[in-house]
Amino acid sequence: MFNRDNWQEIFETISKNKLRTFLTAFSVAWGIFILVVLSGAGNGLRNGAQSQFGNDAANSIWVDGGNTSMAYNGLKPNREIKLTNEDFSVLKDQIKEIDNASAIYQGHNSKTLSYKKEHAGFLVRPVMPDHQNLECAVILQGRFLNMNDINNYAKVCVMGKPVKEALFKEEDAVGKYIDVAGANYMVIGVFNDPGNNDNNRIYIPLTTAQRAWNGKNYVETMWLSTGSAGIERSEEITKEIRQLMARRHNFNPADIDALGVYNNNVQYARTMGMLDGIKIFVTIIGIFTLIAGIVGVSNIMMIIVKERTKEIGIRKALGATPLSIVSQIILESVFITGAAGYTGLVLGVALIEGMRKIGVNSDFFKDPEIDFGLAIFSTILLVVSGALAGLIPSIRAARIEPVVALRED
Repeated sequence: MFNRDNWQEIFETISKNKLRTFLTAFSVAWGIFILVVLSGAGNGLRNGAQSQFGNDAANSIWVDGGNTSMAYNGLKPNREIKLTNEDFSVLKDQIKEIDNASAIYQGHNSKTLSYKKEHAGFLVRPVMPDHQNLECAVILQGRFLNMNDINNYAKVCVMGKPVKEALFKEEDAVGKYIDVAGANYMVIGVFNDPGNNDNNRIYIPLTTAQRAWNGKNYVETMWLSTGSAGIERSEEITKEIRQLMARRHNFNPADIDALGVYNNNVQYARTMGMLDGIKIFVTIIGIFTLIAGIVGVSNIMMIIVKERTKEIGIRKALGATPLSIVSQIILESVFITGAAGYTGLVLGVALIEGMRKIGVNSDFFKDPEIDFGLAIFSTILLVVSGALAGLIPSIRAARIEPVVALRED
């Protein structure tokens, strides 16, 4: 393999056919480049989706009130179904798989927040203590809401990092009071949430907001996480929720407009399955693109063998064995394929790493990366493909009879 004469002959052959060799090598390099880039992009899409779900509890169920669309038990349709604190307690107590639960009241209202001379508009969301776990929020200072705050209707708040920076600048916020639409709330904590725009808000106790804003005991949304329950069990839980609420509010369980129940477990599984399918699909495209390049290498080796028929015949007449001829052709094929493929691999990895370093990220695309297994697979594929590309031409060369070869024009 490391015979100097063999390598000298390989380089002479390449130098005599520069354009043809370049075009063939380019097709192989392009195949590996596409394989690496598509695979990295597929991972970026998957990471983006996981990040979106990972910002909140993926194993969760949302429950919203609605309006009935069916008459039931003598009651007319188009009745408004309003969820209550009692509904929240019933679900949390009766469905054992629920490990975190929060209720939200007027959770989409922006209000003016003030501290000294600083004023800013941010979202004010009344919630329960488990909301921290459901949002995957990390406390940077102080603490989150607790049940004492809920039971005592405490006027306290936990603010996102951008809110703290807007109102307090470099000043410590915990223990200070801010004005929330005309009422004073003490800051008990500062949090950071990985979710998109989920930091631009403050959280206050649900019961405090219900009392301050004349909300009685109503809630808009209940957010429940289902622990380790699988997809099938989570689907059963959604049915149990609908049946429990139907009994409490006297509506037909089959009336999907009366109560909105959204199972994020199913949505997560579907999204991940779709992205896994996309990843497999783009990998297959990359592999077939590479195969097209390998076919090109095989074709050029066939042409080279035909052009060197007389030379091969002379070598055989001088005592060259079929094995030496086969190994020479295969070595040449592996060299062209390996060098071109390695170039494509390096360029593909460089592009993906460049995208990572400059932060080419969005809500649905994040941290594109190369699988180590794919790099190993690509390297092995290059060697094997190069050998296979040269195998048929080398066998043809080994079968050439010296007398026939010397007659070749």
